[in-house]
Amino acid sequence: MRVIMVMFDSLNRNMLNPYGGNLAATPNFNRLAEHCVTFDNCYAGSLPCMPARRELHTGRYNFLHRSWGPLEPFDDSMPELLNHSGIHSHMVTDHYHYFEDGGATYHTRYRTWEGFRGQEGDAWKGVVSPDQIPEGYRNRCDGVADNWEHNWVPQDFVNRSYMETEEKQPQSLTFEAGCSFIRTNHGADQWYLQIETFDPHEPFFSQEKFKKLFPDPYNGGVYDWPDYRKVDERDTPEEILHLRAEYAALLTMCDEKLGEVLDLLDEYGMWKDTMVIVNTDHGFLLAEHGQWAKCHCPFYNEVARIPLFIWDPVTGTRGIHADSLVQTIDLPATILAQFGLRLPEDMEGVPLQPVLADGGKAVRKAALYGIFGGQINCTDGRYVYMRSPVDTDTGIYQYTLMPTRHGGRRAFIENGELEKMTLSEGLSFTKGLPVLRIPYEKEVGQAKYDTMLFDLENDPGQEHPIHDEEAERYMAALMAERMKENGCPEEIFMRYGLKK
Repeated sequence: MRVIMVMFDSLNRNMLNPYGGNLAATPNFNRLAEHCVTFDNCYAGSLPCMPARRELHTGRYNFLHRSWGPLEPFDDSMPELLNHSGIHSHMVTDHYHYFEDGGATYHTRYRTWEGFRGQEGDAWKGVVSPDQIPEGYRNRCDGVADNWEHNWVPQDFVNRSYMETEEKQPQSLTFEAGCSFIRTNHGADQWYLQIETFDPHEPFFSQEKFKKLFPDPYNGGVYDWPDYRKVDERDTPEEILHLRAEYAALLTMCDEKLGEVLDLLDEYGMWKDTMVIVNTDHGFLLAEHGQWAKCHCPFYNEVARIPLFIWDPVTGTRGIHADSLVQTIDLPATILAQFGLRLPEDMEGVPLQPVLADGGKAVRKAALYGIFGGQINCTDGRYVYMRSPVDTDTGIYQYTLMPTRHGGRRAFIENGELEKMTLSEGLSFTKGLPVLRIPYEKEVGQAKYDTMLFDLENDPGQEHPIHDEEAERYMAALMAERMKENGCPEEIFMRYGLKK
């Protein structure tokens, strides 16, 4: 048995043809859907990038007890478990957060790995006092000091200057490395390959070959990196159309690269004994709900409800849609089960093979998702409940043995927070190890939005929050139940006004 995962970042399912999207033609996603089970109710868990990847290793929610961070010493890592069982795990990626302070421990869990540089202001090519920023460029975050302090925008244009052709872009190098692994090892058995690209994450940089497919009326400076904020008077209709066109161009490149992998599966006849998973960590808002991007705003379904395609050669089910409520935490369980391995006791996710058999098997009553310190979200497939804190005087804490996080080039948890840390006896899943209990003092903008309840059956676009006390009590009870199953810290229940 072999398993290939192709993972994109910030892939909005509403933009893909198999989900009814028409922003761009996605013939290879269409081709994939014809050969796979397409999941209609797959939700993210912990957002954004590295929290989602921790779930991909551990099959556990991350966001209820810590923010963005590395794998922990007590974590069960899916690729590492494969290695211990004689199954070769290999990752190729251009997702540069793997190699920063707030990541760092993920890529070395694979038996072998390759990394490619240059995405989103990655501190890659050394050019002192860069002057590559085009005149009239609309800077992400509108020139917020922190953005420039950490050199993201200037460095991004330095990096772009070394990518004058499609072949030199990190995504191309990543997929070529993945295809090379397949060519080398297609005759071997017992391996797992993860092909993971940062695209179509912003900035939406692609070559003219793709841009010319999506003409738009915008005639200003380079603008392919949307701010993380609400849509406001700064955003003209032409600019909104332009950013969607830039996303569409990069999405078209992603579709083309996916096709290269599918071609090899055809060429080597690998569909008969290779599971294929195509997924993402979360979606992205392109002015829907009056918002750009993610994390600062509520996790509407454009962000939280994500695409997932799985081909299982054992069941052979293809070309159908499954409505079972599944999540990222189910993917490591599915991969381990495909190789016949026992799941760790602390894994919350469940194997999806029963769903893959006929598309109709229920997996869970409710799914949780969110960002640490922000809204806690719960869905049962019909209702989406976004609950904000009700007691902000109750502090929250990070439980960790790895005091690093996302935030520029020196992503250690700040000394002021570390000075207040205590040693906790640990949580239910820390394997008996005590952990640091560190006060979390960052403001999370998403927590300031109102609590909202949506009925997807009557309002699939989440345009009109409803007031239904009975439904809210039901969803709050489901939320608390899932939090308790996760070993959620007591203060989180208190902060959100939920009974444990």
